Amino acid sequence: MLTFVDLFAGAGGLSEGFIRAGYTPLAHIEMDKYACDTLKTRAAFHWLKANNQLQKYKDYLYNKQEKTDGSKLWAQVPQEITDSVIHETIGEGTIENIFAKVDKLKGDKQVDIIIGGPPCQAYSVAGRARMGKAAEEDPRNELYKYYVKFLEYYQPEMFVFENVLGIRTAKKGQPFEDLKRLVDKAGYMMEDHIQIASQYGVLQHRQRVIIVGWRKGTKFHYPELKIEQNNYEVLKDLFSDLPERKHGEGQLCKPILYTKPLSKMEYLKKSSIRSSDFDFTTQHIARPNNANDREIYKMAVDMWLNEKKRIDYSKIPAHLQHHKNKETFLNRFQVVDPYGCCHTVVAHIAMDGHYYIYPTLSPTIENVRSITVREAARLQSFPDDYFFEGSRSAAFKQIGNAVPVVLAHKIAEEIKKQLLL
Repeated sequence: MLTFVDLFAGAGGLSEGFIRAGYTPLAHIEMDKYACDTLKTRAAFHWLKANNQLQKYKDYLYNKQEKTDGSKLWAQVPQEITDSVIHETIGEGTIENIFAKVDKLKGDKQVDIIIGGPPCQAYSVAGRARMGKAAEEDPRNELYKYYVKFLEYYQPEMFVFENVLGIRTAKKGQPFEDLKRLVDKAGYMMEDHIQIASQYGVLQHRQRVIIVGWRKGTKFHYPELKIEQNNYEVLKDLFSDLPERKHGEGQLCKPILYTKPLSKMEYLKKSSIRSSDFDFTTQHIARPNNANDREIYKMAVDMWLNEKKRIDYSKIPAHLQHHKNKETFLNRFQVVDPYGCCHTVVAHIAMDGHYYIYPTLSPTIENVRSITVREAARLQSFPDDYFFEGSRSAAFKQIGNAVPVVLAHKIAEEIKKQLLL
């Protein structure tokens, strides 16, 4: 049995990939309450499925009420299952307490691998542009140091550290060089590569730095990930079995039936997004959009379908422009590519859906909209039985911050080959 501890766990995209590859989670540490609730619900799902009690999870989804947490579900599994989710902010004043909690959870088990990625807003290009000088003082710049403290304390065989490309260049590269120095001092080798999710079976052009490290003196190495031909399309292969939605339609908790059998959805089956265990999914809810935005959405979709061009905010009719700082919003409205892979899904989707307009093939003012929570989750390759706790905005934020599950699974499988040698 291979075990892992998940730091800065978020909604559990990276963790889900490792669980799918057969690893056992010992602990998930996360600061966001709603993400912790999601992790608890997912931990309960895995326990119920392993113990042939999946109907209890289905009943939970069918009876779920908005503005309630997962307490009714969590009560149906052993307490140690949900206790594996530690709701804490990793930092100087909390790390010893977190170690004590993890120690209690793991008992005499060895931690084989540590996974996770510190919050990246202070490293991302968009975050640095938005925050200005404040980005340099942001305490999140220092979180990598606490990641290394976990390496020093638990001495895992290997680790996986995910982050945005900007981690290499923020503050002239000083934090990244410091990370390499601290990892070396802790007794580990490390290698970093930019991985593009669309090359590994995810329908999204997401680029992230994936660092993998291993103990000095071992024969471990960076996983050999095989680039795959990706001929699937977002609209046909990822979205087409979900019921149609207009803006504002759908309910956060109401289960919905698929419009096509799994046998007709090759990509969803291959990627394990859809499962034969479920004939329904949830959270297929679209944001309400005002008439002004829908007019822009229609123009954006028309331009993308007819010219394969993105709409320039400064060029739209003046009566539709409501942002004074036009330069900042030039590419604010983007359409999800129906015939290929989507651009990167990020946490800003929690604020508005302008950057993720649904690619309606016959757009009208009435039917244009931004993507639903479930569609965003599918773009991140989360399985349809994954339920995101909290509000619609909380769900979008969790999804945007996640590591695509399919990519995480590929990494986990390649690392497993080494750890089991």
